[in-house]
Amino acid sequence: MSKEGSATSGRIQHNAARSPGQPSARRTRTSITLMIVMTLMLLYSLGPMFWLLVNSTKTKEDLYDTSGLWFGQTFSLFGNVADVFAHDDGVFLRWFLNTVLYVVVGAGGATLLATLAGYGLAKYRFPGRRAVFAIVLGTLAIPGSVLAVPQFLLFSKLGLTNTPAAVIIPSLVSAFGLYLVWAYAAEAIPDEIIEAARLDGAGEMRIFFSISLRQLAPAFITVLMFAVVATWNNYFLPLIMLSSPEWYPLTVGLSQWASASASVGADPIPHLVITGSLLTVLPISAAFLYLQRYWQSGLTAGSVK
Repeated sequence: MSKEGSATSGRIQHNAARSPGQPSARRTRTSITLMIVMTLMLLYSLGPMFWLLVNSTKTKEDLYDTSGLWFGQTFSLFGNVADVFAHDDGVFLRWFLNTVLYVVVGAGGATLLATLAGYGLAKYRFPGRRAVFAIVLGTLAIPGSVLAVPQFLLFSKLGLTNTPAAVIIPSLVSAFGLYLVWAYAAEAIPDEIIEAARLDGAGEMRIFFSISLRQLAPAFITVLMFAVVATWNNYFLPLIMLSSPEWYPLTVGLSQWASASASVGADPIPHLVITGSLLTVLPISAAFLYLQRYWQSGLTAGSVK
């Protein structure tokens, strides 16, 4: 063999021996980059929670005298919790119950209505179906704050302002939930199953609650989580609809505490506002973590199918 052929063969063998290592090194660099990015995102997400937890354990004096990123000299978490529920004649508990009411009725009703409407649009053919669906999609582009003032004027004419209905009724409409259920039902529920149930004599409501709703469970849970989070964190709508503190949700109530503490001549209660915020975050975080697996399956099942 000539020297040129030997050199060419050597380069080929060298490249062949080196090429398997290149993808591995590239994957390693990619993994390290992703790990760094995910670590930064984790710190960004958990940083506020850590600050909230740390400062909920401090007295009012320690809030001003110690670092905001570490514990104070006195551990006062349980005392702060007791003070939160005792402050202002225990109005915090009333705000908590109001929030639960708005979530159970508003978010629960929104989830049920979105499931019924999305299933109907996906599995029934009727005149105007495309127009209804186009209108629903169009409403997704409208911010909720834009509709707040017209809703207030409408409810004011009806005499429903400063009542729970002023918060619950607007919460019953979830255009995004309807779209999500429609997209999931169109792929997850075969028309053959519905036709077979009809041939067996089952009515439409029985088909929905006995057959279809079981298969819509991931989408149902997903819509429920979105609705619960949106209703629990709702601030602007209750702020303009409610004028009596006895109907405030937690978001508006804690904001009023913070505003009152900053007014001239008032007794500042920043430790109670921070502790109340922690108590507000914990239930929704626990519910979200508990239902996370259903939420993830609901988001991906439609694309997998």
